[in-house]
Amino acid sequence: MSTSLLKSRRLRLAALLAVTFPAAALAADAMEGPFLAENQAAMDRMTAGMGVRPSGDVDRDFSAMMIAHHLGAIEMARAELRYGGNEQLRRIAQGIVVEQKQEIDAMRLAVGGSAAAPAGAR
Repeated sequence: MSTSLLKSRRLRLAALLAVTFPAAALAADAMEGPFLAENQAAMDRMTAGMGVRPSGDVDRDFSAMMIAHHLGAIEMARAELRYGGNEQLRRIAQGIVVEQKQEIDAMRLAVGGSAAAPAGAR
């Protein structure tokens, strides 16, 4: 099938869906922007947080990087909970929040810290 024919079919389908389900299309569009923005911000913070300056202690460095990674996962899961509609994915996201928090606490304790997040932590 040619590219132009495929593109034409996609446009017709999109137009048909917009006419048939206009409220759903608008709602999905309205949710997508904020969801993508929150996810990008979470990934940016996660990436920055994972850029740990080596301390000479592998365990501390690993924990610091993984805690930043887990905090990013929690933020992304919370965005799914705010904007997502698939109940199975929402349950998975809720599990991510709970499990990643528990792992963060365990890593903090393992390197001699407290389970409570320090001031300024997400």
